[in-house]
Amino acid sequence: MAEDTNPASGPLADLRVIEMGQLLAGPFCGQLLGDFGAEVIKLESPGQGDPMREWGREKPYGKSLWWPVVARNKKSVTCNLRTAEGQALARDLIARADIVVENFRPGTLERWGLGYDTLRARDPGLILTRVTGYGQNGPYSPRAGFGSIGEAMGGIRYTTGDPDHPPARTGISLGDSLAAVFATIGTLAAVHHRERTGRGQIVDSAIYEAVLAMMESLLPEWGVTGYQRERTGPVLPNVSPSNVYPTAGGEMILIAANQDTVFTRLAKAMGRPELVSAEHFATHSARGEHMAELDAIITDWTAARPADELLELLHAEGVPAGRIYTARDMFADPHFAAREAIVRLAHPELGEVPMQNVFPKLSETPGRVRHLGPELGEHNAEVYGRLLGLGPDQLAALAADGIV
Repeated sequence: MAEDTNPASGPLADLRVIEMGQLLAGPFCGQLLGDFGAEVIKLESPGQGDPMREWGREKPYGKSLWWPVVARNKKSVTCNLRTAEGQALARDLIARADIVVENFRPGTLERWGLGYDTLRARDPGLILTRVTGYGQNGPYSPRAGFGSIGEAMGGIRYTTGDPDHPPARTGISLGDSLAAVFATIGTLAAVHHRERTGRGQIVDSAIYEAVLAMMESLLPEWGVTGYQRERTGPVLPNVSPSNVYPTAGGEMILIAANQDTVFTRLAKAMGRPELVSAEHFATHSARGEHMAELDAIITDWTAARPADELLELLHAEGVPAGRIYTARDMFADPHFAAREAIVRLAHPELGEVPMQNVFPKLSETPGRVRHLGPELGEHNAEVYGRLLGLGPDQLAALAADGIV
């Protein structure tokens, strides 16, 4: 897919975002807004930039393979926010923007003269989206807050993994990403409110609360009944059958047939229709109570058959089932291809770079990946010239002083 040079594509193309901060939680929010057309201008420290430029396990040609994703559709402008001159440049850029996204510790912007009261005085409609570990207030707000700590505080770490092992984690930065998604939702809600009232506001997204929002009935279970959810490995408590099962070729598949009607279809596929009326399996609650017994019966059935045969039969009977995908599986899968779930763009050094496409899909105004993550300061001349009227000599002087 070639780079899209049309600057006004996507449903958010009328919005300008100034992104400050680094790593993942704030920048992922900026990525999501940029995916749907917003002009996202990322402010980075001169000479160094966002540490995400260096993150990731694989680094062909010394280049991060994470940066092209999280910085896609953005413009990179260098600005030393720790200097009075850099702060003045930031204020001038923000005065020409709709949204500011930042993920510094609470109080940092205020120390730099970039607090919301100061910014709002120039533009009452400005939206300030703040992503932190613990939120903008409360006794923990001054603490350093990484995504892993928010995952622990929000409850997902305690409930993840096998019961006979310490709490586990997923292999992605789940807490940061969830906080960014909720920050994006809040930002779009604030934009809608501004359209009706003309007033901006602060969007306060805390990592631990973003995780907490996903914890289903964990709180009322404890508050009403005193039940504490524990680690249960690959299954959900009292939800059965819904597990990973072996096949004859050594491959593992997932089967999720806990609903009454779906379990009936699974029993038919297994050639065991009598299971539906068995006392231990006749209801959702009964199947949950006798999970181990039911899983053993299903395991005996799946282990004697190859995965392809099982999946063809289960899909034909309307039973949710599937493989556990790796990246290799995704590239080979026809459904990924048909849905264009993976998009490919050209990079001058890396060649063709594949990555996940924009989601969700909109029928009338879809988002798109217009370009990969930019080089540090790539858009200094364009942004500072177009928005602030700074010429080459002025930019050269600012660069010499370490301001840009």
